[in-house]
Amino acid sequence: MTEQFAASVAKVTIFGAEQNGVPAVYLPTVMHEGKQVWQACAEKGCPPFTLIELSDFNWNDCMSPWAIPPISKDDAPCTGGADAFLSALTGEIMPASEKTIGGRPLCNIIAGYSLAGLFAVYSLYKTDQFSKAASASGSFWYPHFLQFAAGHAFLRRPDCLYLSLGDREAKTSNLCLREVKRNTLALCEHIRSQSVPVAFVLNPGGHFKNAAARMADGIKWALEH
Repeated sequence: MTEQFAASVAKVTIFGAEQNGVPAVYLPTVMHEGKQVWQACAEKGCPPFTLIELSDFNWNDCMSPWAIPPISKDDAPCTGGADAFLSALTGEIMPASEKTIGGRPLCNIIAGYSLAGLFAVYSLYKTDQFSKAASASGSFWYPHFLQFAAGHAFLRRPDCLYLSLGDREAKTSNLCLREVKRNTLALCEHIRSQSVPVAFVLNPGGHFKNAAARMADGIKWALEH
């Protein structure tokens, strides 16, 4: 069963809304790919869970932790609205979602692809509402994010964390994006040093290949660990 409602910052679509007492996965999306991820999770045999998709918001604002200029001539700037979006997520969307599904989930997981993968990990430093995170092709090229992670503690140490990347994502002429593999591996080791179980998966292809399946892999791993 699918339910929808409008929140102040996003459209919310709940897949599996009839399920109570199972994990809830919160997934910000840029192209309404929640249904594709939900179907990919079913095909992969994921344990029961509820998928809560957040869509129809300003991607470069709501998923970015602080402002940066465009990283290429055709790109838009990121304006650093992640804290405000996260406040609406935890203060408005999560309570409304729990009311829709009829109770508190077994646990809350934050997941995301690309810039939302960065947001997922950033969220762990800003709220204690999520016990796990799954980041697929996360934008860890983002300037100063490694320094941020090194200088801050999780508000709640996650039970586990999943990180993945395409093996061609760092093979680019863009000097900023070229750092994504090195930074992801460094982040992985930093979080492991805090005794947090971390999976790192290198997938074949570039940033946009098999995005829904990659995200489903991360969700499945988080659900099972």
